[in-house]
Amino acid sequence: MEKTDSGRARRAFLALSRFSTISALTAALTLATALGAGSAAAEERFVMVSHGSDSNVWWNTVKNGMRDASEDFNVQVDYRNPPTGDTGDMVRILEQAAARNYAGVITTVPNFEMIQKGLGGVKAKHIPLMTINGGPTDGMKLGAILHVGQPEYEAGKAAGERAKAAGVHNFLCVNHGADIQALWDRCKGFADAIGVDYKKSTMDSGEDPTIIQSKVAAYLRSHPDTQAILALGPDQAIGVLRGVADSGKAGKIYLATFDLSPDILKAIQSGQIAFAIDQQPYLQGYLSVAAMAIAVRDKTHDPVRIVAALKGDKKVAARLDKYGLKPVYTGSSVSSGPSFVTRENLAVVQQFAGSYR
Repeated sequence: MEKTDSGRARRAFLALSRFSTISALTAALTLATALGAGSAAAEERFVMVSHGSDSNVWWNTVKNGMRDASEDFNVQVDYRNPPTGDTGDMVRILEQAAARNYAGVITTVPNFEMIQKGLGGVKAKHIPLMTINGGPTDGMKLGAILHVGQPEYEAGKAAGERAKAAGVHNFLCVNHGADIQALWDRCKGFADAIGVDYKKSTMDSGEDPTIIQSKVAAYLRSHPDTQAILALGPDQAIGVLRGVADSGKAGKIYLATFDLSPDILKAIQSGQIAFAIDQQPYLQGYLSVAAMAIAVRDKTHDPVRIVAALKGDKKVAARLDKYGLKPVYTGSSVSSGPSFVTRENLAVVQQFAGSYR
């Protein structure tokens, strides 16, 4: 009897041991699988490359959108830019992006030929590409899956039509980036709308608002019949405002600008600036990262599928609703602008300007 009880106890112990071993192995396998999935997610890293210089604070809104999409879609995104805005440095950054084997590359296209050169390695490795900022044409030529931005010529022309309706028939376009095609497109669109030669109406100003101030004041003294000035960025518009004041023309020049900042909104409110063209930069950062995450997740390069997924995503909808943003979705691109901010609709965007608008 004693031996039988002992045998039963031994068999029960061995069975329990085998069960414990199997349970431990199952738990270990589950943990390993979870860790493997986490590692895969951690390795899914994108890069966003812009031509914005470190001093150009407008890009902070783009970066805010990028960070929010990184959080919403659980992907890592690096932001890289040339500190001085030099396109040659941007080319080298894109070459480095290919060497680092990112899962996706998002870039601006300030100069088609140079960016095409910089993307050689990205294309050779078949790394998914998306473009932002400006119009979609160059992005599509480069083989981008999707483009998120503002068609710049059309935006400039719409601004010019507003000015023409106000009686403007000549203007000065203050171009702070002479090597950036999108800025020339803005000037040309405005000029075409009012019927003048855009090259004769454009000043190569550089980015520094203080230098812009002195150049604009000097121009207005030598061209006293100037009716309007178009600035192509918010920091530069502040330099223009000061130059107008220095020339004694405050309140006598029809002034418009691209893009927003708290100071620009104050100038619109006071009547110093007629309107600002808002390209909703947050969308450029947010939707490009969201679209890239969808493309990688769903293993698709079909823009129609990606756009449909963007439109149906609840997290995307929540972000757009929160900041009052309105993209226009098409087959192979997402237009982030133009929309126009005037004294009449100022309150809608005022609380988010410089951060999310």
